[in-house]
Amino acid sequence: MAWDPETTDSQDWDERGLRLVAETTAGTWIVDHVHNFDHTVAALVPPVFGSDARIFHPASTIDDDPVRWADAAAANGTIAHPVMEWGSIVGGWRISGQEGLWQDAPATGSLPAATTRALADILRRFTRTRDHCWFAHWEGSGFITPPSNCSRLPMPNRRMVLFSGSIDLADTRFGANRWFPTGMSPHVWWPDDHAWCVATDIDLMTTYLGASADCVDAVLADGALEALPARPDQGITWDSDTINPLPSSPSGL
Repeated sequence: MAWDPETTDSQDWDERGLRLVAETTAGTWIVDHVHNFDHTVAALVPPVFGSDARIFHPASTIDDDPVRWADAAAANGTIAHPVMEWGSIVGGWRISGQEGLWQDAPATGSLPAATTRALADILRRFTRTRDHCWFAHWEGSGFITPPSNCSRLPMPNRRMVLFSGSIDLADTRFGANRWFPTGMSPHVWWPDDHAWCVATDIDLMTTYLGASADCVDAVLADGALEALPARPDQGITWDSDTINPLPSSPSGL
């Protein structure tokens, strides 16, 4: 697939070619299997796959170069591991940057476009329906204005609007335009054959994947991604890192 970020990253979902779906039954299997917001991976990705992975959104330098969490941990004398949290490895949630290391913290609630493209290039090899995929976006993100009469996918605590298109559109930035090209990624996406499922919660700096063992192994081995194995019962909250020192709550409470 020849991605063209110069022309596509600043286009909203309709310009990219995604289709708004009136009925959300294509996502019923996800709603039926995810846990009821119990703050585990299984609350985001249906625990029906052979394996799971956690994909870390990169931080970035002042020149917009990606910074891996493992490198940030090494520089701060903390430990990189599958349940690490950004605030724990850099020493706090209110740190605005570390000179010579990173300038901007990992994106919250959105899988960056370049990371999405790298992930999608792997996932397309592990589905028979790459041209028929589903993309759900939380209605309260502020990046979409769906019609009031459009059905919502009733994910726990996160009602979502559903779109369809090929896997080539996985990097769509909802709400993007020429003045604000960042936009926001889909929050849940999967192929029609249910071969895998990707979930990015609005409050998290990481994305979770449920898939076959072979698919997850391919993601873990790809140098363009920073990913580690995950478990359905793994915690996803800011205080889930029990190995590194626990900083103050990101809410300040």
